[in-house]
Amino acid sequence: MHFTAHDIGAMASRYRAAFVNSLSGFKPANLVGTADAAGNSNLAIISSVVHLGSHPPLLALIVRPSPVERHTLENILDTRCYTINHVHQSFIEAAHQTAARYPREQSEFTATGLGEHWVTGFAAPFVREATVRMGLELREHHHLHINDTHLVIGEVVLVDVPDKALGEDGAIDINAADSVALSGLDSYYTTSRVRRMAYAKPDLPPRTID
Repeated sequence: MHFTAHDIGAMASRYRAAFVNSLSGFKPANLVGTADAAGNSNLAIISSVVHLGSHPPLLALIVRPSPVERHTLENILDTRCYTINHVHQSFIEAAHQTAARYPREQSEFTATGLGEHWVTGFAAPFVREATVRMGLELREHHHLHINDTHLVIGEVVLVDVPDKALGEDGAIDINAADSVALSGLDSYYTTSRVRRMAYAKPDLPPRTID
């Protein structure tokens, strides 16, 4: 089927959200952990985390607009730190439930049964059950006027990764970590490597390295 901008604009809102959210293909499924200044925890599933650079190690995420309060963004701006935790196959249901609109005084950790893991000196909770966990410090925040979203850029300052998932060259095997991917708003997928390619050079043909 072929769609124009007019066709997309004419879609019913929920249909359009499902359609457009699926266009980018597989996305990372992550839980973002935060706490307010009093230490009250919050947890939210977010699929917009992207790599910005390795030196310094920067990741960005988009917090979307909503008529309700955005506790995750407010906490990040308040404490300037947060965690990103890969969703694991074993707790997909609990991770997905964090998208529900809980009141500020109710922690999604408690509501979903996921455990809090705290690191001394770091003011945001990690997900105890996650096998890949990152602690980030806020570096930049931008309000994007085009659609009223917020771009949050953080520097990775803490990382936990399973030994079995860390390659000799530093690459993390997401499949070995049992991390899952998202398509659209609600479809979760396991991963399977097809092949790994060598660094591309103009004077060499494409090469598989494992």
